[in-house]
Amino acid sequence: MTSKQRAYLRSLANSVTAILQIGKNGINDNLIKQVDDALEARELIKVSVLETAPEEKRILAEDLASSTNSILVQIVGNKITLYRARKKNSKIVIPD
Repeated sequence: MTSKQRAYLRSLANSVTAILQIGKNGINDNLIKQVDDALEARELIKVSVLETAPEEKRILAEDLASSTNSILVQIVGNKITLYRARKKNSKIVIPD
């Protein structure tokens, strides 16, 4: 993904609110399933990392992105933004 494409996704993410949280339990199978379902429904999501999270935000973000086959768009403060195109009828068209 180019920096221009990532910038486009970041601009779309400005209006998105966080829908999931990573807390003291960290990343577990249930959270991965919820993120996977949310990505399929919305394509672009934000996840909030609480202070009680067991690991650093960057490590959690990379683990979550790799386990859901998504792209880590950005980390701002305690928010992680992830993107994955839908398998069918993708609504977000990324410029070339």
